[in-house]
Amino acid sequence: MTSARTVVDDITVADLERDPYPLYARLRAEAPVAYVPAVDLWLVTRWRDVRSVGADPATFSAAMDDSPLDPTFGGTSILTTDGPVHRDIRRSLDAKYTPRAVRGYIAGLVEPIVAERLAALAGRGSADLLAEYFEPISVLALGEVLGLGHLDAETLRRWFHGLHQGAVNFERDPARQRVSDAVAREIDETLAPVFDRLDSVEEDSTLAHMLFSGVEGGGRRDPAAVLPTLKVILLGGMQEPGHGAASTAYALLSDPDALARVRADPDALVPVAVEEGLRWVSPIGTQTRQVRQEVELGGVSLPVGARVGSVVASANRDEEVFADPDRFSLDRPKGSHAAFGFGLHACVGHAFSRAQIGIALRRLLEAFPDLRLDDSVPTSFRGWEFRAPDALHVRLG
Repeated sequence: MTSARTVVDDITVADLERDPYPLYARLRAEAPVAYVPAVDLWLVTRWRDVRSVGADPATFSAAMDDSPLDPTFGGTSILTTDGPVHRDIRRSLDAKYTPRAVRGYIAGLVEPIVAERLAALAGRGSADLLAEYFEPISVLALGEVLGLGHLDAETLRRWFHGLHQGAVNFERDPARQRVSDAVAREIDETLAPVFDRLDSVEEDSTLAHMLFSGVEGGGRRDPAAVLPTLKVILLGGMQEPGHGAASTAYALLSDPDALARVRADPDALVPVAVEEGLRWVSPIGTQTRQVRQEVELGGVSLPVGARVGSVVASANRDEEVFADPDRFSLDRPKGSHAAFGFGLHACVGHAFSRAQIGIALRRLLEAFPDLRLDDSVPTSFRGWEFRAPDALHVRLG
């Protein structure tokens, strides 16, 4: 049961979509663990509590009853499993996404895609960097490493945006779910022949490793068991680097001094800008969990079955951890952020995302020394589960 002091019923989905950060600041101060009926979740907003949720899978299970994630992805995925099943899925991805593995191939994979997108912008006066640069790089790079290099950027972007509609559908909007379901069916139909032709890990694609790597005694995983996690990767793996890059670029273009410093010393400061951009606007906002044994968190007793939204975006603006947290700063003391989550469910693709953002951002600044925001088209952000600029209009110079 909930009590009046832990229920916050004046927050709407529209409020969260428009700008969740003032709401998170209010919750951290007044009700850091609070039930929000609009999304049917207990929102956990302080750094220490968010970290506690991620570190305790026995109490806070990734398998959540009636989650929008399972119908969106077509079954149990890496996001909604714990224990041996989760470990098996992670093991199938290690060959392509450990930091060491990523260092071995990322430049050769991403640099040609970046060069192609920059060539398409050359000679133009203006562009929408989100739609014409950062998102295409993100989806094409992931498509290549997955083994889907034959698919074009627009198809992959459409898949990403369609899956997004279902993954954030906590309000159970049937129109959003129909969009997501149609895209999920298209993915299944498109990938069926790809799975059929794969017979070993020799292709060295993510798909091949998901089918064969780490299978005890050899053999092949059932493609039906692989597809839900593949859709997770298609959504999060395309969204996080593309949108994280756009938010970071906006922050730099809004601060001429910071931009000049990054241009002057890209080796040192591009990585700093990437980490601070991911903290400042977290591309993926929450990790959802369900309470499996009664627990006290943030002074609130959570019953068995409680549905929890562990808000990493709010943790990244926690005043107890980050001074002046709403400001983008290259001088923030070095430390961790929560953008990739905590615990065993921390994002498996964090090294891939970081490296991709860094390459795309650095090459953009090199190619366009006079790059600036287009003041005639103001930039607005939207989203709470997934947050990014709606567009990023610039003058290329």
